[in-house]
Amino acid sequence: MREIVLASASPRRREILRMLGIPFRAEESGVEEGTTGDPLSCALALSQRKALAVAERAGKEEVVVGVDTIVALDGKVLGKPSGPQEAVEMLGKLSGRVHRVYSGLTVAYGGRLLSDYRCTEVRMRRISPEEIEAYVATGEPLDKAGAYAVQGRGAAFVEEIRGCFYNVVGLPVCALLELLAKVGWRFRI
Repeated sequence: MREIVLASASPRRREILRMLGIPFRAEESGVEEGTTGDPLSCALALSQRKALAVAERAGKEEVVVGVDTIVALDGKVLGKPSGPQEAVEMLGKLSGRVHRVYSGLTVAYGGRLLSDYRCTEVRMRRISPEEIEAYVATGEPLDKAGAYAVQGRGAAFVEEIRGCFYNVVGLPVCALLELLAKVGWRFRI
């Protein structure tokens, strides 16, 4: 398998690629992650900007993957919390509710851009204020969109997931492999 270039600094995305045995190197895109508009359009646009930013520095024969994941409740984006207080507020809003996680993916290769997305619904159980405070105190939610890590302690709050689990972590594996196949990159177990 040929190495891909991951246009991301996300340790979770790197972890997923390592778990799958996909050879890669990671390069930060330097793209500002501001969001305006609907969550899906934002995720797609940001994934495209990230892939393009890194593709401009990479060789034309390199396969560059840009990804952006956005958590939304009632159509409103819940980004990474600015601090503990905002994390508490976000988790309070998510408590007992269903929200959506959108990931936009873009593959840049040979002057072409191919994009796709995934949307996953996540139902949170009711979370007590004490649980929220204790969770935020661990520091885990402070660098996560929506203020929780489904692959960490935040899993204790998740009642149901409809769709791709890895989308909620930050890299929808099946969507990624489908896009890579379209540019001739083949995954082998």
